[in-house]
Amino acid sequence: MVQSKQRILLIISGGIAAYKSLDLIRRLRERGCTVRTVMTKSAEQFVTPLAVGAISNERVFTDLFNLDDEREIGHIRLARDCDLIVVAPATADLIAKMANGLANDLATSVLLATDKPVLVAPAMNPRMWSNKATQRNVAQLKADGIEFIGPAVGEMAERGEAGTGRLVEVPELVAKIESIITPQRISAAQPLHGRHVLITSGPTHEPIDPVRYLANRSSGKQGYALAIAAQKLGADVTLISGPVTLADPHGVKIIRVVTAAEMLEAVTQALPADIAIFAAAVADWRAAKPRAEKLKKSAGNEPPALKLIENADILKTIGQRVKGRPELVIGFAAETETVVAHAQKKLKSKGCDWIIANDVSPETGIMGGERNTVHIVTRDGVESWPEMTKADVADRLMARIAAQLAQKSAAAE
Repeated sequence: MVQSKQRILLIISGGIAAYKSLDLIRRLRERGCTVRTVMTKSAEQFVTPLAVGAISNERVFTDLFNLDDEREIGHIRLARDCDLIVVAPATADLIAKMANGLANDLATSVLLATDKPVLVAPAMNPRMWSNKATQRNVAQLKADGIEFIGPAVGEMAERGEAGTGRLVEVPELVAKIESIITPQRISAAQPLHGRHVLITSGPTHEPIDPVRYLANRSSGKQGYALAIAAQKLGADVTLISGPVTLADPHGVKIIRVVTAAEMLEAVTQALPADIAIFAAAVADWRAAKPRAEKLKKSAGNEPPALKLIENADILKTIGQRVKGRPELVIGFAAETETVVAHAQKKLKSKGCDWIIANDVSPETGIMGGERNTVHIVTRDGVESWPEMTKADVADRLMARIAAQLAQKSAAAE
């Protein structure tokens, strides 16, 4: 969590995603940040300065030529009197102005005058994002030292539009802000200092043909939150991720894979580790013989038979490993009924130390959502936690892991 009294200057530009700025301000204030806001004229078409000011409890700045502010060179003061400038959402227009050094309104004047870190969260139509001009502008800003997060993949506000262009989800943006404002200083005093934590996250995609695959509905959010939480406690973190649309956690080694076989190979290569947490939703089966060409359907013909074979069980493979087994092996069990009972069976069959069980029935909204309700199943019993954000689950779980390892170390002395 960010330290108190950190000062954020949020620049809101015009776009339907501007409404998410209210939630962003609220979450940052919950973490002790002071949030001052600059809105472009276009942003005011989507969210009002009154609403932004009510949530931030700060004055909202909109006009470069405000006489009272500029008597004290207000845009320079805004540019310097903060710890971080966040541009969210950032439109293609504002990104273009930033890349070319324009300063024709308050937002661009502040950005040109600042010597503080700047984080940009783009949001625009997918075709605008993929346009060569936008990509040139983004590349220039990155070369200038500007940090980016997103955009994410998903449905657009325009009917029938989908692709890369959505503003990243607010919790993901908050986590990125935290990583910039409070860079971790690794020290021997941190509870997981010197420990290697291996985490798997996201789904795997098992090809049926060049365009189709088998997968689970995992967003990877819980695994990524665990990686962030472990890094904050001083761990050396390796995150092995299936296909997701999340931003890379700061200070974490990322290994990207697609299939279950690739994930198992990456896990094996990443050992030794002190702690292994298997949060990935690995596909249980794969096509026995993926087709080299796209399967075609023909009128009147039966659909093709799909023969499946079982994937290797990554958790069981590592949990029952004799040589080089991590000190603590933790699995996740996503269930839709008799959650705890199934988790208890898995604890025995997989050879792991803990199972983190949760109910992923559609009505819970856990798959792809921001919140989770988990049960910690160990040989000593079951500990059920109340519903909380996935970030809070991660923080609490990593603190429990650190305490467990400290207790074992003390007992061994």
